[in-house]
Amino acid sequence: MSVHDDLTSMQRSLDDLSRSVARLEQQMGSGGLEVRRVRTDADHLRESVALLRAAAAPDTPGRPDLVPIPDTPYDGSLWTDSDDEGLGARDRRAP
Repeated sequence: MSVHDDLTSMQRSLDDLSRSVARLEQQMGSGGLEVRRVRTDADHLRESVALLRAAAAPDTPGRPDLVPIPDTPYDGSLWTDSDDEGLGARDRRAP
């Protein structure tokens, strides 16, 4: 199964859960702490699945493109005037 299929299956299951919780609320009343806690947990699951669906969407705008980093060594001339972290410049003593 693809990610989209799995998310759709999860969404259907959450819809069934929400219907069951609604029926339970009608039978037991919505005033009890346990029923409210189950309703809140079901709502949090629904929000989490929505976030997963948004993250799995193809071509999501705002995601940066990956920049390939070559395996070849960098040119040594890039570092000629740089300071060694914590040691200072190459031609001076460390403090």
